[in-house]
This record gives sequence, structure tokens and C-alpha cells, in this order.
Amino acid sequence: MDVPFWVWALTVAVVVAMLAVDFVGHVRKPHEPSLREAAVWSAVYVGVAVLFGALVLWFGGAQAGGEYVAGYLTEKSLSVDNLFVFVLIMGSFAVPRVAQQKVLLFGITFALVLRTVFIAVGAAAIDNVGWIFYVFGAVLLWTAWVQARSGGHSADEAYAPNPLLRLAGRVLPTTDEQSGDRLVVRRDGRRLLTPLAIALVAIGTADVIFAVDSIPAIFGLTQSTFLVFAANAFSLLGLRQLYFLIGGLLDRLVYLSYGLAVILAFIGAKLVVHALHTNELPFLNGGRPITVVPEIPTWLSLAVIVGTLAGTTVASLAADRRRRPDPVP
Repeated sequence: MDVPFWVWALTVAVVVAMLAVDFVGHVRKPHEPSLREAAVWSAVYVGVAVLFGALVLWFGGAQAGGEYVAGYLTEKSLSVDNLFVFVLIMGSFAVPRVAQQKVLLFGITFALVLRTVFIAVGAAAIDNVGWIFYVFGAVLLWTAWVQARSGGHSADEAYAPNPLLRLAGRVLPTTDEQSGDRLVVRRDGRRLLTPLAIALVAIGTADVIFAVDSIPAIFGLTQSTFLVFAANAFSLLGLRQLYFLIGGLLDRLVYLSYGLAVILAFIGAKLVVHALHTNELPFLNGGRPITVVPEIPTWLSLAVIVGTLAGTTVASLAADRRRRPDPVP
């Protein structure tokens, strides 16, 4: 998909404008969003993503439109799984509800910048390293196995800091006292990071791990760098509102990790099949393409993703209903 520079510029401008609305309109005054506010703004962000998809379909054709939708749904579903970790981080660092918007928005902005870098690196690797699809496929198949074995997250589990966060806690000067929505306080002439700032570091470092499966997954659905960036950006931009909208429902999605495992395994297999079709490794079939298995079309990818997400959600809600005690008459 050949995308002119002005389309790139316009898309980036829209993304920056949406971030500016969040920073200026929502986070400037600390508050806990109401359910109505979270629902309205979630609908706005989903609406923007859908409108963008309609424009891609109109100007880019059915192939590009299908790739964008499949990529957006995959990135959004992975983002919902990430919300479990965000909930654990907020609880572990006792972040006040009124300050959680600020932590999430800074974390999401960092994630967007980080993933843009990862996307650029991934696109360069695809252009210059023919066997990179084997690596991407292996990463996704391994991640799918880990997802399936984990059995998902629970609101009762404890957050385990990653090594990078533990290092930051030892190196950076910190205080154990919260100070509203402030990230830095002055104590005895020293500037100290508050638990709010450490929570922000935790979310940022967690997204480094999230990107390991997110970026290969989206490249497994489309090799258009523009669509990869757009799907990532629009899925991340509505994450803050989604956190407050479905925070209480996360624990009911008991089969989400299994559904994600199926999707990641499917995309991993799709990447391996594509790698075989473009094979250049001399020790495989003499460096010639292997076309025994046909490539997986976009419509089938979209059908598998939508079907898996729908089935996972229905099964999760049904299981949650069965495990809840009957109301006392």
C-alpha cells in the first residue's frame, strides 16, 4: 500500500491532536472519570478508529481495509489484556483513583512513542532481512503457549516488578509517600520521585514487554507500515477511557488469555507460512520458496480474530454467571 507523505502527516497530526485533547481537556484537572464520561469518550475513540477504517477501505480497497480492521482488533484485544497488568500496578503502588488518569496517559504516550520506534525497526528488518518472518512467527507461537499456560490474570494476584523496574527503584531517589498527582517532591533539599512516578515507570517498562508480541502480531496481518502504525495508535489512544469503563469487568473475562493464545498462534502460523513462501534460507529447500501450504488470506484472518474474540467473550460471561452465587430471594 503506497501512502503519500501528506496522508502520513495528516494521520500523525490527528493522533497528536487526540493526545493534546487528553492532556489539556482531561488530565489537567485530576479527577476520577464517571462511567458516563468513560463510555462517551470510549465511543468517540472507537468512532474515530472506525471512520479511519472506512477511509482506508474507500481509498485503499478491500485488502487494505481488511488488514487494518484485523490489525486494530488484534491490537485492541491485546490492549485489554494489558489492562489487567495496569490494574495490578495501580493497586501495588496505591495510586489514588483521581491520579490514575495522569499515570495512564503518560504511560500510553510513552508506549506510542516506543511502538513507533519498534515499528520502524520492524519495517526495516522486513525490508532487509528475509528470514525475519521466521523469527516473528516463532515469537508469536511461544507467546501463545505462554498465554495458554498462564490461564489469565486475576484481580487477587500480586504484581511482580520486572528487573528494569527493580533497578530503577534501587538507583532513583524515591519516597514512599503519595503527594496527590505529583511525580516529584522536594524533601530536605532533595528531589524525590513519588510512588506515582514509579508506577509510571512500571507501566512504561511493562509496555516494552507488551510490544514484543504486539508488533510481530500486527506485521503478521499487514506489511504496510502505515496500517501498522495507525492500528497501534488508534488502539492505544482509547486505552485510558477503556481502563475506567471496563475495569470492574476485567475479572469476568476469564477466557481472554486463551482467546489471545489462539489468535497469536494463528498469526504465528500465518507468519511461518509466509516465511516459507518467501524462503531464502539456503538450508531449507536449497533457498527456494516452499509453497506446499497456501498463504492465509486476509478475510480468513479477520474471520478467525472476530470469531475467537466473540466466542471468548460469550464463554467468559457464561462461565462468570455460573460461578456467581444466586441472589438471596
